[in-house]
Amino acid sequence: MTIDFELSPRIKATKNMIHMFAESAIRPIARHYDENEHEKPWDLLNMVQKFMGGGMAGAFGTGGKEEKAEGAEPKEKKPRETNLAGAVTIEEIFWGDAGIALSFPGPGLGGAAVQASGTPEQKEKFLARFSGDKPVWGAMAITEPEAGSDTANIKTTAVLDGDEWVLNGEKIFVTSGKSALEDSEGFVVVWATVDRSAGRAGIKPFVVEHGTPGMQITKIEDKLGIRCSDTVSISFMDCRIPKENILGSPEVVDKTKTEGFKKVMATFDATRPLVAAMAIGVGRAALDFIKETLKEEGVELRYGINPNRMTSLERDIMQMEADLKAARLLTWRAVWMLDNGLRNDLQASMAKAKAGLAVTRITQKAVELMGPLGYSREYLLEKWMRDSKINDIFEGTGQIQLLVTARRILGFSREQLK
Repeated sequence: MTIDFELSPRIKATKNMIHMFAESAIRPIARHYDENEHEKPWDLLNMVQKFMGGGMAGAFGTGGKEEKAEGAEPKEKKPRETNLAGAVTIEEIFWGDAGIALSFPGPGLGGAAVQASGTPEQKEKFLARFSGDKPVWGAMAITEPEAGSDTANIKTTAVLDGDEWVLNGEKIFVTSGKSALEDSEGFVVVWATVDRSAGRAGIKPFVVEHGTPGMQITKIEDKLGIRCSDTVSISFMDCRIPKENILGSPEVVDKTKTEGFKKVMATFDATRPLVAAMAIGVGRAALDFIKETLKEEGVELRYGINPNRMTSLERDIMQMEADLKAARLLTWRAVWMLDNGLRNDLQASMAKAKAGLAVTRITQKAVELMGPLGYSREYLLEKWMRDSKINDIFEGTGQIQLLVTARRILGFSREQLK
């Protein structure tokens, strides 16, 4: 099966429409919501909910994928473009502003987890709310004070007591946690262990609805960037949820295997390429600004000449362009595979690793090229540099993505390559 990187007329039309929206409705208010952290652009969010069919539900990749062996041909069917369209849409929205885009309503990571591991009944029950009239958010709580990238150290527990699960523990750095639990009738998917002795095999995801007793937001983070998006800490103290709110099987069949955990981690195979698309949008905003500024100043970039004849400025710009295009092609490959029912865990990690590093370099170089003006608040360049770094951190750090990539390419187990 060949990959065609030519966008369909439908996606091109959507891309152009979303770009105009980002340019006219998002970019002009970016500075305000950066300087007024924790304030939400409610008029914009309500408009997004009304006109985009449940906010960013489609764009943030809740479509899932079929379980297939790597390299297997999918069943004959009409081409799907759900995740590719989502990646293109996200790039344009984040070109407008990363913080505001992250504050858009939709199922988010929580919805992606439900899609990856929920039953048809659970998907209907938990995801229907996102297509309503009011903005609703979904969130996912996995990181803990002592468990970041090493999820085996998760301490939050879930104990079955009759017809209810009882959750106890603490989660930190939960994106859109306040939006989901206090600002809307949303939910958070909480990762907890049902058997600590089982390691990763004992870790399961649970849907906790807004307003559930025993769950409390304990802190709202003040952040370097993406300030319009809320990030919170949540505590669970004898928090009781219905027995049926576990996603997947509660059984720990074999403590030496982690198939159930890996299935839930498929959440990230769908969302990591979309995080890469977020990074690409921010990087493109900075690169576009630099190129437009150079054009206004009459500086011509000479393409096609011998690299030895290029100026330092020309080499910098062309390296930025190359990094951005490479990240985009890796991202499109990952979402294309997802749309075609192919296993994409390697490609998702490659896209995330490349895009996170590329956007960091591009935005830093853009600030450097503009000198004091780039460092000042007169332009959005310094904001884009602050917004960019999170893409190399959340949903699996760049270092972890490189480890995943190395393990998959070299065929090493987790124990062989740590």
